[in-house]
Amino acid sequence: MKEDRKITSPQFLTPFAETFGLSPLLALIVFFSSVLIVLFAIFWFFYSAPPKQITITSGPPGSTLELYAEQYSNFLAAKGVTLKILPSQGSAENLQRLNDRSLRHVNLGFVQASSMDITNGSRLVSLGGISYQPLLIFYRATNTINFLSDFNGKRLAIGPIGSGTRSLALQLLHTNGVSGGTATVLELDATPAANALLAGKVDAVFLMGDSASLQIMKQLLFAPGIQLYNFVQADGYTRKFNYLNKMNLPMGSIDFGKNIPAQDLFLIGPAVEILARPNLHPALSDLLIEAMQQVHGGAKMFQRKGEFPSTIQYDFPISQNAARFYKNGKGFLYGSLPFWLASLVNRILVSFVPLIVILIPLLRSIPALYKWRAQLLINRRYRVLLALERELDLESRAPMTNEQRRELITRLENVEQAVNKMKVPASFASQFYSLRENIGFVRGRLEGGIPAAK
Repeated sequence: MKEDRKITSPQFLTPFAETFGLSPLLALIVFFSSVLIVLFAIFWFFYSAPPKQITITSGPPGSTLELYAEQYSNFLAAKGVTLKILPSQGSAENLQRLNDRSLRHVNLGFVQASSMDITNGSRLVSLGGISYQPLLIFYRATNTINFLSDFNGKRLAIGPIGSGTRSLALQLLHTNGVSGGTATVLELDATPAANALLAGKVDAVFLMGDSASLQIMKQLLFAPGIQLYNFVQADGYTRKFNYLNKMNLPMGSIDFGKNIPAQDLFLIGPAVEILARPNLHPALSDLLIEAMQQVHGGAKMFQRKGEFPSTIQYDFPISQNAARFYKNGKGFLYGSLPFWLASLVNRILVSFVPLIVILIPLLRSIPALYKWRAQLLINRRYRVLLALERELDLESRAPMTNEQRRELITRLENVEQAVNKMKVPASFASQFYSLRENIGFVRGRLEGGIPAAK
């Protein structure tokens, strides 16, 4: 024969189980369920903490994008967050890195809005546009070049592979019938391209802030014999390519004394936005947008005050966290406390307050349910006793037979056996023993209190 294995609860659970009338198995289930919930809350408290270091893919050393990244880094450092800057060739390489699942350590990057067909299947989100990025075309010529088609047959440095400059230059040149078959296209970095132009080895260079530094652009602006291309068809380009924007460079705005540029110039270019992986921590998303507002919120050459950062949607959707921040601003905690303290308090509220709100009432309800169940059981037995007494009271009108009396005694014994098997909380001990005494009282009446019928 197999021995019955009786489940026993640990000794420290015995008072709890006995007080509330719980079975050993249920006491164990309640205990370990509570432990698991508490452990999950502790795990979530640490898991939900924002990382102390994130990585941004920027642009070539000295480029405008790298300068932006350094300004973000200084802002975040003051909040206790390290921003690691990863140089790149520009927008195209940044987008490629962010879409590469093997480079999960790259959290965000600068990407210029364009028609680059790399968005299919991408889950990246935008934190907002940060600036316009004008395309500057410097060329050597005695006569002014009015149209891009005039660059046919010329030697053109359009930027390295992986730069947004190259991608945009190829598209604009192709629109004007200029290609590798009709012109010499060179994929040079900004510095070699500028030196080649100054040395007369190329006829024109295409530069943008994602791949060239401000020093190189200023050098070419002041260089004798070098002209900056004027997009006289700027309105037409912005109509054809809706991601392009028209910008005006007023006469003398670079240097009033030397009157550079010598006339009003029109430029075109896309906006630059910051893209992030969808799992970017909400607190860091808010912190980054705050940095963007500080760096890009003022008036500059090609933008009005408050124009950036912008929630205009380009190639990628604005993230939900960014949309919330732009609409409502910083939350109360992050607006009132230092970042590290706000993060700590927020995680406590998210992890442990639900635990207190849910777990404690749940634990308190278990004993209440058992007390309610015990009260029902006791009341049920009392109903049987009352029924038996009512039948005894009727004997004065119609005396019972011995067989009827034995049937009542059998019913009473069934009640007594059921009561002996009952498990009730210790708080119901007085009611339990009163029930047993009342059973004895009814038994006395049945067995000897009233003479049996003849």
